[in-house]
Amino acid sequence: MGVTGPIRVVVAKPGLDGHDRGAKVIARALRDAGMEVIYTGLHQTPEQIVDTAIQEDADAIGLSILSGAHNTLFAKVIELLKERDAEDIKVFGGGIIPDEDIPPLKRIGVAEIFTPGATTTAIVEWVNANVRQAAEA
Repeated sequence: MGVTGPIRVVVAKPGLDGHDRGAKVIARALRDAGMEVIYTGLHQTPEQIVDTAIQEDADAIGLSILSGAHNTLFAKVIELLKERDAEDIKVFGGGIIPDEDIPPLKRIGVAEIFTPGATTTAIVEWVNANVRQAAEA
């Protein structure tokens, strides 16, 4: 069962964070790199994000969090993916996330975290190298 077509990524802004410029920049960079991007907009709940990812047959979810609620929101998205038997959807994210919070986030299943200063090129390269590799191997 080979996966064909472009990589599909849901880019989401969970919680009460109202700043979406970075998410839009990432969504555009991924789109310009040939991926299909579904941008969910501001103030999404983890349930809405997971529902969208499953409905859109996404390969990955990219979360942008600047509000400080990253530990709670990432954990809830990961938990919901497990509950919905959709753990094959990779979760990555970025935003204002302290270095000391990154290892615990990775332990719960977040594939990668990009902090301020990460380039769009680095993010695109990571997605290309890490999303779907298990399905294509």
